[in-house]
Amino acid sequence: MADAPSRRGRADRPDRGGGWAGREFEVTVGPVAHGGHCVARHEGRVVFVRHALPGERVTVRVTEDRQPGFCRADAVEVLDAAPDRVERPCPHSGPGRCGGCDWQHVAPAGQRRLKAAVVREQLTRLGGLPGEDPLVRDLAVEELPGGPLRWRTRTRFAVDRAGVAGLRRHRSHDLVPLDDCPITVEPAARAVLDRRWPGAGAVDVAVDSAGSVTTTRLDRRGRPQSTRVVGADGPAPAGRAARSAAGRDWEVEGTGFWQVHPAAADALAAAVAGFAAVAPGETVLDLYAGAGLFGGALAPAAGPAGRVVCVEADEAACAAAAANFAALPQAEVWQGQVDAEGLTGLLAELGTGPDVVVLDPPRAGAGAAVSRVLAAAGPRAVVYVACDPASLARDVAAFAEGGYRLAGLRGFDAFPMTAHVECVALLARP
Repeated sequence: MADAPSRRGRADRPDRGGGWAGREFEVTVGPVAHGGHCVARHEGRVVFVRHALPGERVTVRVTEDRQPGFCRADAVEVLDAAPDRVERPCPHSGPGRCGGCDWQHVAPAGQRRLKAAVVREQLTRLGGLPGEDPLVRDLAVEELPGGPLRWRTRTRFAVDRAGVAGLRRHRSHDLVPLDDCPITVEPAARAVLDRRWPGAGAVDVAVDSAGSVTTTRLDRRGRPQSTRVVGADGPAPAGRAARSAAGRDWEVEGTGFWQVHPAAADALAAAVAGFAAVAPGETVLDLYAGAGLFGGALAPAAGPAGRVVCVEADEAACAAAAANFAALPQAEVWQGQVDAEGLTGLLAELGTGPDVVVLDPPRAGAGAAVSRVLAAAGPRAVVYVACDPASLARDVAAFAEGGYRLAGLRGFDAFPMTAHVECVALLARP
């Protein structure tokens, strides 16, 4: 039985649009849009269609209609299929089912083309970049090794009132019970889905580079209740997990933030290092530093005469970063929020402007205020790691006000089967 939500989900609210909820009709699908859907039109209204592909002719069922100008729908029948359409590898995926994946019905190479198209559209529409800019026009999202399944090493599963774990339907609090999640590495999926979790609201699970599985029970308000770690030899004390990237080992809190794709940290660290091109003696400012992956990877290039300052708000992540920097005396950790006021004070304390700034903000982005403070500091290079192309585009526009232009761009398919894409951008003054 699905968990009865304590408050209405988006899809459960009354429709206030054109009265189309539940209606079925035929459309020809237009371009892909940010968010895992494509755009179609019907009777003068925009229809955001999931489970479709550009160019297809499909029958859609309206799932949500609360705005006069648009509605949301699922493609429930494919009349003319696109060449990239494939059978879904997950039986829980599809209209009205689990909302965890967006592109199960798309061949992997087609998924990457769709993601590149979304990044291009966001950078031109929100970032103000010309479509003929070669960095934008020629962007190709790069495949990571390992294939499109069994890549997710860290997942949060929801739990219903009966203690059954699963994932939510798209734009809903309704829970879909799962017996497996094919994009999650098997040890993590089995650790959660093979048992009941009475009294829990969710379970976080992560598998580290050594194969240890950490599960954290959360209550219905998202607060941690208990943590269990199982290593190769059985139960182990809860603590930090081992991760490998950039040619060395790292410590991170068991279910704390780390790139979920096992190859992503290596790929992103290499991309950041390539764009940053840190020279001996330079000062690097690493914002939203987490366990210190990027700052720690750049510190050897800065050398003993250089300085790497990593800023992170989370106390456990700061402790892990400090441990990761034990052999890097030029690297230090400052705990604090990254906002315009705090950043202004930090720059004043540094006494000299940074040569390189690396920032890996949350999905909402750094924001215009932080971007303007950084641009005013005048670093020779800003390397921006983004998990949301819309946020990246808005911040690129904010940096442009300070004279910075896009000088490098790479995209990585760190989240196969979903609409998410990871980008690394280099911003510099001409």
